[in-house]
Amino acid sequence: MAPVVALDVADLAGTGLPLDLVELGYRDADGGEQRVSLAQAGRVGFESCAPVRRFLSRKGQRHLSGRWWSATMDGHVGYESWLERDHLMLLDFDPDVAAITSQPFWLFWTPAEGRARSHAPDYFLRHRDGGVTVIDVRPDDRIEPRDAMAFAVTGRVCEQLGWGYRRVGVPDAVTTGNVRWLSGYRHPRHHRPALEAALREVFDTPTRLTDGAQAVGDPIAVLPVLFHLLWCGELVVDLTVPLHPAAPVTTGAAIRAAAA
Repeated sequence: MAPVVALDVADLAGTGLPLDLVELGYRDADGGEQRVSLAQAGRVGFESCAPVRRFLSRKGQRHLSGRWWSATMDGHVGYESWLERDHLMLLDFDPDVAAITSQPFWLFWTPAEGRARSHAPDYFLRHRDGGVTVIDVRPDDRIEPRDAMAFAVTGRVCEQLGWGYRRVGVPDAVTTGNVRWLSGYRHPRHHRPALEAALREVFDTPTRLTDGAQAVGDPIAVLPVLFHLLWCGELVVDLTVPLHPAAPVTTGAAIRAAAA
């Protein structure tokens, strides 16, 4: 195992970070611990790796951790706070995201003056076009200098690897609330082909949500399927305002055709 080389944090403001200054640790799909140079990290499929930290719950802990059943992954993805859970839910809803891994790897480095440091980003995303984004979740008002340094190192590492990097805070409350409602219908059990075909036909032109549901059949049976299609992006509604019965709904195909 190669030693961790001292890193002058001032170099982060420069044009690049030499690849031999940072090491990356991860757990493979079987749970085995691996450690590689940054130059080797781009060849690792982190979407198939196990989290580097466990998601534990104990009495009196500050943050509530847990596992979210992800429609994208068809399995559970961990989170360490409710804020992380909200972002995980929004990522699960994003049609551009093909895979999500939580706590995907450790970054190890040593500042030129100071103790060795490590940081585990919150999420690794593989996009449908093959691109990568790494995400850290932290509210704007809870970023200490030590955190800012870790985020800066992570951002520079991602830049060197050709990955995107984002530090996200508190998401929009209305959009999050709407997506949280739709997430209750994310499971494939709400997939009903005949009702879905009828809903696509009704909403091919913008129609009020409840009017369209009633046109297809009994709303008790139809609405769960309608919400499932909204979750999947096959039907589209403005989620920046509270979801309501009169909200105009249309198909994603109609939106794309209008934009072409």
